[in-house]
Amino acid sequence: MARTLIEIYTHIVFSTKGRANTIHLEIEAELHRIIAGIIANLNSRCLTVNGTENHVHTLVSLGKTTALSNLVREVKKGSTIWLKRQGAVSRAFNWQDGYGGFSVGKSDLLAVKKYIADQKQHHQRISYEEEFISLLEDNGVAYDARYLWD
Repeated sequence: MARTLIEIYTHIVFSTKGRANTIHLEIEAELHRIIAGIIANLNSRCLTVNGTENHVHTLVSLGKTTALSNLVREVKKGSTIWLKRQGAVSRAFNWQDGYGGFSVGKSDLLAVKKYIADQKQHHQRISYEEEFISLLEDNGVAYDARYLWD
């Protein structure tokens, strides 16, 4: 085949360091636009992004030369720089060290988009920690609870 053709969808989830509530409503929409822009600059597509005051979910179609770990690293790095330049967070702000990345089939895209869109309502009933563990278990990801949180 002369060309590389792929379509890989990934649901990415990461939180602020210590799950600190530092993503305030007045900066949230612009932060999500910044994250989508960083993803686009990495030759990938951001299908949706949303979250709460302590974490972010995004649904991404990875570009053919983009490694998931590189994409997440650049999203965290670029969004941290933007947040600090805006004075929107303290100079000590950081994202958590790790992240969750879950494969999504094309037939599940609408359901995952809705799930991400409904984050504020969802977290009236369940904590981020409970949600993340549920995502791990629903996706069959083995984990050691001692090492989930930083």
